[in-house]
Amino acid sequence: MRLRNAAAAAFGALTLVLTIPTSAVAATGEFTYVYSGLDGRPQVGILENPVSRECFTLPEVADPGSSSPAHSPRNRTNSTATVFTEPDCEGDRFTLRPFTGYGSERLKLRSVVFS
Repeated sequence: MRLRNAAAAAFGALTLVLTIPTSAVAATGEFTYVYSGLDGRPQVGILENPVSRECFTLPEVADPGSSSPAHSPRNRTNSTATVFTEPDCEGDRFTLRPFTGYGSERLKLRSVVFS
């Protein structure tokens, strides 16, 4: 009788472990920003389903010595986005809430990380 109860408990625990959802490895949705193209015209950059907890230095504005920072970010992901004024998630930061977070042309950024 004890063996049967122990086996049932072990099976139940195993089933529970297998059905618990794992944490997401990516933010779902799009993060957009505006940067100046080589011709000086505004261009839109997009990060689709970015990996969570990984710093993204925006490639178009990665070098502060040769490019203006990006601006006007729109966070349409399901994660909080924290934008930074410098590459490698350094400098001043600003947080954009999931789905509806945005910044104006005054919000400058060169990198971002998603929660």
